[in-house]
Amino acid sequence: MIPMNDLSCKIIVALDVNSREEALTLLDRLPETEIFKVGLQMFSAYGPPLLSELKNRNKKAFLDLKLHDIPNTVAGAVRMSVLHGVHMMTLHASGGKEMLKSAVEAAAEESERSGSPRPFLLAVTVLTSLKEIQMREVGVSSPVKEQVLRLAELAREAGADGVVCSPLEIDLIRENFGPELLVVTPGIRPSWAAVGDQKRIMTPAQAVKKGADYLVVGRPIIKAPSPGDAFQKILRELESPDQ
Repeated sequence: MIPMNDLSCKIIVALDVNSREEALTLLDRLPETEIFKVGLQMFSAYGPPLLSELKNRNKKAFLDLKLHDIPNTVAGAVRMSVLHGVHMMTLHASGGKEMLKSAVEAAAEESERSGSPRPFLLAVTVLTSLKEIQMREVGVSSPVKEQVLRLAELAREAGADGVVCSPLEIDLIRENFGPELLVVTPGIRPSWAAVGDQKRIMTPAQAVKKGADYLVVGRPIIKAPSPGDAFQKILRELESPDQ
């Protein structure tokens, strides 16, 4: 887990914007941010060159594509991500143990072959936009927490580095896996920010107190009049969680 004296490294800022120019402007306005999330929208529009931009500015890329395909295809995507210097990346745990193991093996093999650092592989459990009623629509009858635990166990058995789960499942992961798995949590909303479309949410201080290693924060920072001030405001909240 990340030392508490380096709390700024816990905050991953989501580059959920509409253009490369907006993304680069955010990088300039957030000099203290170390890790930026590149999701489906930005990667679909700008691809690997955006990852290179981050690397050239000494920033780390969290590639959040939630890979979910046959094992060989996912392994190939992971190999390419290693070559692009990705720091962290996501796969859907619901792709199954074989898919996850193929990704883990591909990351290790490509890292050794190329000399590039191996990215942290994070298994997505249940999306923070989902509640049990939506899960039942796709045939999952288990309660959310039961499904999160089942998928986290798959991730651990496959050798993944951690999981992505809502803040409301942090306790569940820590109780069952201790510090063995990294916990990355979206659905982070400071008390002063709008909830938006995510349903299972928590404040940054609450999530860190429960044991989250990384917090993914988007709109509260990137839509703020001053993203840098919003980042600092969250950092102060983490430094003084009881205030």
